[in-house]
Amino acid sequence: MLHLTYTHYYRMVEQVINLYISERRAGDVTILDLKGRLRVGGNAVALHKSIRSLILENKLLILLDLADVTHIDSCGLGELVASQVSVEKKGGQLKLVGLTQTLRELFTTTRLSTVFNTFDTEAEAIQGFADHISKSTKPHSVFA
Repeated sequence: MLHLTYTHYYRMVEQVINLYISERRAGDVTILDLKGRLRVGGNAVALHKSIRSLILENKLLILLDLADVTHIDSCGLGELVASQVSVEKKGGQLKLVGLTQTLRELFTTTRLSTVFNTFDTEAEAIQGFADHISKSTKPHSVFA
């Protein structure tokens, strides 16, 4: 009699269903660390409320860290674009950092890579804000 024994190895994969947002500051720049899925429903609404609160507080230099975002659907992309427009209307800037390869491909396919300033590192992104600040604070010549 032959007995076969099968051993299955299961790998537990923790997948964050919700979107978690934590806020921190680096000088004048507000950094929102996003973790989870940016998709239709409460997740996109949470980002909308966070951005809206920052605008009301006049925190207009915003960096979204997407390194821990596992999924973005069309609603999530729409919210990112709406956030970009809202911040720019108030004279601010919204930049992205930490795009995974999958997110880079998504942004390239949808051509949103031409809409957003994206950076590989947080330090580069913050320097990008510093360049914007220095350009906007240069004195303008009255006599041109």
